[in-house]
Amino acid sequence: MTEMIVRKDRRAGRLTLNRPRALNALSHDMALAIDTALREWQHDPEMALVVIDAEGERAFCSGGDIAAVYRAGLAGEHQRGRAFFRDEYVMNARIAGYPKPVVAFMQGFVMGGGVGVGGHASHRIVGETTQVAMPECGIGMIPDVGGSWLLGHAPGRCGEYLGLTGARMGPGDAIFTGFADSYIPEAEWPALKERLAETGAVAVIAPHPRPPAPLEGRDLSAFGGPSVAAIIAALEAAGEETALAALRRNSPLSMAATLALVRAARGDRDLRESLARELRFTARATAESDFLEGVRAQLIDKDRDPRWSADASAAHVAAMLAPLGPDELGWEEST
Repeated sequence: MTEMIVRKDRRAGRLTLNRPRALNALSHDMALAIDTALREWQHDPEMALVVIDAEGERAFCSGGDIAAVYRAGLAGEHQRGRAFFRDEYVMNARIAGYPKPVVAFMQGFVMGGGVGVGGHASHRIVGETTQVAMPECGIGMIPDVGGSWLLGHAPGRCGEYLGLTGARMGPGDAIFTGFADSYIPEAEWPALKERLAETGAVAVIAPHPRPPAPLEGRDLSAFGGPSVAAIIAALEAAGEETALAALRRNSPLSMAATLALVRAARGDRDLRESLARELRFTARATAESDFLEGVRAQLIDKDRDPRWSADASAAHVAAMLAPLGPDELGWEEST
């Protein structure tokens, strides 16, 4: 079975994630296929826009397929993960900077790598089943694929809250926080895709009113603290047990690095700066973080009992986010 269905459909380039049994988890080959298609269509006069969607009702994309990265990291082959993340981030940046409209239809789970595919499109459509999250701190990773950029530009302290806890957002919150643009009931999606392909015009997108956004008006001031420890102390004082439970089960190193990444992203001029900073962590993740243990506990053995051991000190966070020298992500790769 083809993991990515790539085809031309009248005036639209069509990209369909096609691993429904795996919740459309994004493999390295899928990331490369998306990037290759976008390169080819960029100057094609027949292609007026691009539509990205996914097979199955449960997920647009539940995240990156990191099993191969995990196995390679266990064997000391850290280059496997570095190559995957680098190519994925180049693809993410291409979607964000694409000169033609990119319309993403995001149903069900949209997490991690799925946010990297759909969350940077120019027109991001969600429906009643949409659940968006960046849960990487729970596997010893950081919100990457440009997640730090989106979190950093969410209103108030939503970015810190979502990044540190990995909390899920329904369609209303996804639009409120800037992870999506339009709410359209999913029963209307097939006809809308037909109109997009026929007309090549995004003007045919007619959003419905935004659903309620529980995050709007919620007091997240505790997440403005200068450190994870200060945030935990503020949450304890406020009796915020649900948020505390998430912070207590996530990787201390991942949370400390996430806090730094989200706040640094607020000063970035565009997504590519955030992606380059994220790669500094992920390139080192299989060798110097809690990533292998987090994947083991959550995805491999599924005992849900990670034994975090990575150094979460400020010095180690700085080392994990230090420039990569000749391996720094350069944007000549995406031109």
